[in-house]
Amino acid sequence: MRMGEAIAFYVISACILGFGVLVISTKDTVHSVLFLVLDFLFVAALYVLLGAQFLAAIQILVYAGGIVVLYLFVVMLVNLKRPPEAHADPHRKTKLGFGLAAAVLAELALLAVRSSDLPVRPVVEAAAAPVTGNTEVVGWMLYTNYLIPFEIASMLLLVGMIGAIVLAKREL
Repeated sequence: MRMGEAIAFYVISACILGFGVLVISTKDTVHSVLFLVLDFLFVAALYVLLGAQFLAAIQILVYAGGIVVLYLFVVMLVNLKRPPEAHADPHRKTKLGFGLAAAVLAELALLAVRSSDLPVRPVVEAAAAPVTGNTEVVGWMLYTNYLIPFEIASMLLLVGMIGAIVLAKREL
């Protein structure tokens, strides 16, 4: 059975790489999004092969379902054959944007320097995680040790939704 698993792993990995190349090399944007769906489905198959069924289900629901629908919405909404705008927006505050981006990068660098000085501790202690299943461990880790990255990801999704609404809004 080990040989069969190895062959399946290499075949699925080759499909993931092949569809990844097709995503960036095809000329038609709709075909590119469809190749991305196939790529996400093969990544889910790889998760199943590695014994992470919960991650495979989340991969299919979130990425192959939700994110690709968002990509298709953007591809259909934006007219790619339209010429670029002739002028820049006079209300755009580029200096403020660059300043805020520099501040965020400085904070991240400060966090990286400060966190490298902290002593390394185990991620999950035996008494802190009383659950035993795959899904329970993921949930326990998500809401304890990885709460801040989880909240940051939710904020990024909120910003993406607001951006999609702003793009979809028509000028009256």
